[in-house]
Amino acid sequence: MDWLMGKSKGKPNGKKPAPEEKKLYLEPEYTKSRITDFEFKELVMLPREIDLNEWLASNTTTFFHHINLQYSTISEFCTGESCQTMAVCNTQYYWYDERGKKIKCTAPQYVDFVMSSVQKLVTDEDVFPTKYGKEFPNSFESLVKKICKYLFHVLAHIYSSHFKETLALELHGHLNTLYTHFILFIREFNLVDPKETTIMDDLTEVLCSSSGSSSNGNGNGSSNSAGAQNHVKER
Repeated sequence: MDWLMGKSKGKPNGKKPAPEEKKLYLEPEYTKSRITDFEFKELVMLPREIDLNEWLASNTTTFFHHINLQYSTISEFCTGESCQTMAVCNTQYYWYDERGKKIKCTAPQYVDFVMSSVQKLVTDEDVFPTKYGKEFPNSFESLVKKICKYLFHVLAHIYSSHFKETLALELHGHLNTLYTHFILFIREFNLVDPKETTIMDDLTEVLCSSSGSSSNGNGNGSSNSAGAQNHVKER
């Protein structure tokens, strides 16, 4: 679980930023696409009869499987040649191994690190217990936060680098629905630092504004995304 202690960062390289490309995923004809009109704000709320950790475990596991499946649909286009770094817009992410060593890797390598590590956690009875009477570890919430942060990176990469392929496969409605549900969930329980998600605030505003959520967050806390600073960008 040491992999969860690292932070993904962008690194300045002294270069001038490239002109910002038009973001296809923000086009109204595509942002309107959903596979359901369900009110996700209600869906993410903790039911009265459910333990918080049970709710976090169930939803985190479900999001892991759905995001993994969504990525698999475009994985053949996400290669070491096409995606030489794990990038979202102008931000580059690094992986940290068990010893805390920073690793610069391709996007498919990064996603593989994420998925294999999360898979190991969600199937570990000592971390995500499924048997009656077994308690969650004290570190459970912090682990969920780390997992959600990395899952967000994968979703953001799909939008940033593979939205054209997602459109060609006619899966943008699925992607939009998954993103909306995920963002509202992590906001409801303050699972990801707003600074981490600021990079996709333009998309979040469009998709979540019509789903019972404002750009300032909802639920058990406020995301304060309007005042959040972005990751360090490549320059």
